[in-house]
Amino acid sequence: MTESTHDHDADSEPDSARREKPTDSYCSCCRVCDCYRDMPEPDEKPAERRDEHADHEEHDHGAHVDHSDHEEMFKKRFFVCLVLSLPVLYYSPMLQEWFGYTAVTFPGSEFVGPVLGVVVFAYGGIPFLRMGAVEARNREPGMMLLISLAITVAFVYSLAAVLFGIGEPFFWELVTLIVIFLLGHWIEMRSVRRASGALDELAELLPDTAERITEAGETEEVPVDDLEEDDLVLVRPGSNVPADGVVEEGESNVTEAMVTGESKPVKKAPGDEVIGGTTNRDGSLRVRIAATGEETTLSGIMRLVEEAQESRSRTQVLADRAAGWLFYAALAVAAVTAVGWTAAVGFGLPVVERVVTVLVIACPHALGLAVPLVVAINTSTAARNGMLVRDRIAMEEARNLDTVVFDKTGTLTEGEQGVVEITAVEGWSEAEVLTLAAAAEGDSEHMIAQAIREEAGERGLSVPGVRGFEALEGRGVRATIEHDAIPAAAPGGAGGSANGGETDGRTVSVGGPNLLRHLEVEPGPDLERFADQAGERGQGVVYVLRDESVVGALALADVVREESFEAIDALQGMGIEIAMLTGDDEDVARAVADELEIDTVFAEVLPEDKDEKIVELQAQDKLVAMVGDGVNDAPALTRSDVGIAIGSGTDVAVESADVVLVENDPRDVARLVRLSRKSYRKMQENIVWAAGYNVFALPLAAGILAPIGILLSPAVGAVLMSASTVIVAINAQLLRRVDLES
Repeated sequence: MTESTHDHDADSEPDSARREKPTDSYCSCCRVCDCYRDMPEPDEKPAERRDEHADHEEHDHGAHVDHSDHEEMFKKRFFVCLVLSLPVLYYSPMLQEWFGYTAVTFPGSEFVGPVLGVVVFAYGGIPFLRMGAVEARNREPGMMLLISLAITVAFVYSLAAVLFGIGEPFFWELVTLIVIFLLGHWIEMRSVRRASGALDELAELLPDTAERITEAGETEEVPVDDLEEDDLVLVRPGSNVPADGVVEEGESNVTEAMVTGESKPVKKAPGDEVIGGTTNRDGSLRVRIAATGEETTLSGIMRLVEEAQESRSRTQVLADRAAGWLFYAALAVAAVTAVGWTAAVGFGLPVVERVVTVLVIACPHALGLAVPLVVAINTSTAARNGMLVRDRIAMEEARNLDTVVFDKTGTLTEGEQGVVEITAVEGWSEAEVLTLAAAAEGDSEHMIAQAIREEAGERGLSVPGVRGFEALEGRGVRATIEHDAIPAAAPGGAGGSANGGETDGRTVSVGGPNLLRHLEVEPGPDLERFADQAGERGQGVVYVLRDESVVGALALADVVREESFEAIDALQGMGIEIAMLTGDDEDVARAVADELEIDTVFAEVLPEDKDEKIVELQAQDKLVAMVGDGVNDAPALTRSDVGIAIGSGTDVAVESADVVLVENDPRDVARLVRLSRKSYRKMQENIVWAAGYNVFALPLAAGILAPIGILLSPAVGAVLMSASTVIVAINAQLLRRVDLES
């Protein structure tokens, strides 16, 4: 907010546009800034809000993102008013009496207090008066209107006391009030700016310039905004990737922590995708640009973070309503106080002091900050950990989840085949069997072939070349070994002692049961037992033959992620039931569920029927979260109480999900629930403190303990009010330190 209000011609706008509402619901200044109108109701979706905000792009609202102008305004006014207040305090007759000193006098020194008091009121109090006026016009009374009432009553009475001699003025209380209010708001703005810092940090990730490679092979430095799709850029070690793209040349480790939450550098090689804003570590990369501007992952993340921070949760709506109710309660208590004290001691300074103190104490400053600041910190903390919140209400609901339903393929499992077990006939080793299989599958693009080659690579096996590769449709593959490079793992040396001799020129075949039937070969009892056991676990089996002799077999399955075990254990430890949803057959689904110790399994479910399973669970009065890939799980994600899209780092605008997990890590679901619970606990603590403070302080301010000599002055009331605000702000900041691993 600037130091002057925005001018709008109310008469030129329709009635529906005259309610001044904020986009930044956790900033007390933005809440009443004149430039915001027609904000959506709390139940509107973030995507809907996005379109409405587009209408306001003509205004300069940049400061409403970082709040730097608010912070600087209150900081400047605080220090100016603090300096001006010192002479007022020094020349206050009451303070001279309390502390037993006599102020230095000079002609006109009696006007020091009143003159500087008027200056402090005009300079330091005007922001509160303007914001209070907006609340009054909106007919939504809150803290600013209460502050305005408090300082106005104090100012008018003190001025009247000087001009008409109706009593002792208390300009020192007035300036103290304003200084403390300014200090409280400065602290609030600083806290809000820090909470909003996630957007600033994300924006700073993108470099200003990039090194574009020309057709001649030379590099030219250009602004990042000038980059276009298909441009080739050079990313040097230590620099940030300028936009989303694909590595064409070079290898390096890239730090993606600020975007994905993954702290370890990620190895990048030709063909790998890189995200704009991530940091290249040790090698140079040539990257082909795939997305720029608003289409980049980073822009999408910033958009979601901003939308989530602007949305309002149910708890926040309740706190806002409570702040409004407190206004009327404060007026009622102030009225009763005025009547009671007037009846007891007659109208005069004590009555005004009591009324002013009640109004000051009642300011719902802490209550107004209690929830919104936690929401802002929660959202930025989530973003830093790779969790992008699209719907605040869903984030808040996550703490109450009864059941989490995981899609199997690609979520709990790798989504691709992997070798899970190998067996070999007598005289052969597992390494030899795997080496032969990898050699024969060397030219195949089938996912089983890829799994076999990857397993051989992970074991560090040297795979020999082949000739005469042939794909046997519906049966497998066949090839001839060029030379013998099989590890001597079995008795008798390379190639296995059972068959002896060199393998050069030997035919190697790999395939399933159809291959054995085609070749009219029996696998033997041990291999049959291996195949039966694998089938019971929902695993597929391929056999490896040298010439026409079966030398071993491999069991393959959709490999369960190591992270899935930790995720399931963590969620079950929180008392949350786990269910698994898949289109695979019952045996395969049950095998994965048994391995992960999941009791509820929905198997052989078509994508279009997945949402029906969510409805079944909800019919049992369960609060259900669905975790899927955000594409074929879209109906279920939408139907669930909390939809969580996982592994969507390059597609952050998954419309069907409430929360987007950038990394393909199911453990993030447990982290999400923990963050939701800990955030809600912070909200409760803040609301209890803020509301409890008012319940305790209002009767005290009204003078309920006056019979025993305990009275609060307006200045002490302002100190207590500001202290309450500071405590709430500090408590919210502690959320930054929460451990999401436990």
